[in-house]
Amino acid sequence: MPVRGFLTACAVVCLAGVAAAPAAAGPQQRADRKLDTALERLVRMRGGPPGVATLVQRGRHARLHRAGVAIVRFGRPRGIRRSDRMRLASVSKAYSAAIALQLVGRGALSLDDTIGERLPDLPRVWAGVTLRQLLQHTSGVPNYTEARAFGERLQKEPRAFMSVDDVIGFVADEPLNFVPGSRYKYSNTDNIVVGLLVEAVTGRSYARALRERIFRPLGLRRTSYPTGFRLRRPFVHGYAVEPPMPPEPPMRPEDISTQFSASGAGASGAIVSTPAELNRFMRAYARGRFFRRSARREQLRFRRGSSQPTGPGSNAAGLGIFRYRTRCGTVYGHSGNFPGYTQFAAATEDGKRSATLSASTALATGTGDAAATRALRRVMGRAVCAALARR
Repeated sequence: MPVRGFLTACAVVCLAGVAAAPAAAGPQQRADRKLDTALERLVRMRGGPPGVATLVQRGRHARLHRAGVAIVRFGRPRGIRRSDRMRLASVSKAYSAAIALQLVGRGALSLDDTIGERLPDLPRVWAGVTLRQLLQHTSGVPNYTEARAFGERLQKEPRAFMSVDDVIGFVADEPLNFVPGSRYKYSNTDNIVVGLLVEAVTGRSYARALRERIFRPLGLRRTSYPTGFRLRRPFVHGYAVEPPMPPEPPMRPEDISTQFSASGAGASGAIVSTPAELNRFMRAYARGRFFRRSARREQLRFRRGSSQPTGPGSNAAGLGIFRYRTRCGTVYGHSGNFPGYTQFAAATEDGKRSATLSASTALATGTGDAAATRALRRVMGRAVCAALARR
């Protein structure tokens, strides 16, 4: 072949090779890959959950990232799916706040209404606490889940039904932790009282208020408010994971999905949903879908505070919502944990970008393995960065 012909042929091949080469990964692809890597590391580490999934949505595009399994058993394993039910734990508080703020926006409630005015049968020492303080965890009302009697009852009869009166009774005789409004301290009792306020104003049970005001308008057909210990299939199984002490071999995780009654969590943490429907709710909630602008403005007045587990970045508490300022941007949402489950859900203020995380063991400060809890928080940050990544 003449030299000129050889050079021409070479140029064609070389150019074709250049054209066929894969394009460099953009910010979204890089963020997705980092998230996938972080998920795999989490489930493989000592004390990590058997399964974890994050649903990341950018505009109309939603992608489920997952690692590990939904059920620890012999046979063919599968990962967590968008339609698998799971316990939302304290993310349930966002739902009670959504109803309360809706009622505030319609004038049926005021953020300055007090427990004494609306619920005079509750402990007298709580009388001056306002709805605003309950929603922002500045009420000073003692946390019933920290009461010794609650722990003893749960240990003795984990599947037994607990009424709201039972729950209130665990702390009814205790003094306030501090002057209402003066400090921040997370208390599960706050949202139990919010649920009672919803019932008092609407004349409906809290379960019915959820169905009529939240579940039905958003088409949340797989979201429910159970008061027992059972879960409808298919569901993500929750586990107690005990990290092995060297040189002992790893222990098989204990399935505790149905070991505890959700009645003791009530409006504070009993909702069951799916990754897809949790994502749908949080996108709507973060953009203020359920209430008017006046209530929205009040909701987004923040002070330092966080739920458990601590969310990514710098945390601050609003009314039934937390602000997470991360290195990739700011999102709004809630986190929570329940025996066997950890949840995180957040979205941008316009609701267009979101990230949820669901893990099949409880990881928070003082709960579960400390290193795994720190790794979980890093995964939350990766999920937020993936949601906010630009092309």
